[in-house]
Amino acid sequence: MTGSEPRKSPSLLYAVKRLELVIRSHLDVMLLGSGVTTPQYTALTVLDHRDGVSAAKLARDSFVTPQAMADMLRALADRGLIRRAANPESKRERLVYITDDGRRLLGKYADAADEIARRMVSDLAADEVAAFRDALDLSWIALRDRHE
Repeated sequence: MTGSEPRKSPSLLYAVKRLELVIRSHLDVMLLGSGVTTPQYTALTVLDHRDGVSAAKLARDSFVTPQAMADMLRALADRGLIRRAANPESKRERLVYITDDGRRLLGKYADAADEIARRMVSDLAADEVAAFRDALDLSWIALRDRHE
């Protein structure tokens, strides 16, 4: 490659992964000293939006394996950030709920998390931010549960 050849852009998949990793890095720094990991924080944010879910659903929505979720749930329960209760519709299943302490922890980091999101799109106009969000949602919909 000579200096006059145009640089090839990274693949779209690479660009998305690169963004994910830099977000993760910022969340890791944000959570230093909190006693929770970024995956645990993610699980708490999922519960804050959709409380009372199965561990399997929480694992899927938090982007971790069921085995990793089992360990996370023990750690979060030990800290009093979540509670588990029997599913009234299925005696075998236990549902996971965020506690008031879990919500307080999320509240403590809400402004910092919002600042990460603001920095991420700081060079975009409002309509571009909306289009970016829509594109991300549509991309997720196109790929979810499709492993053909």
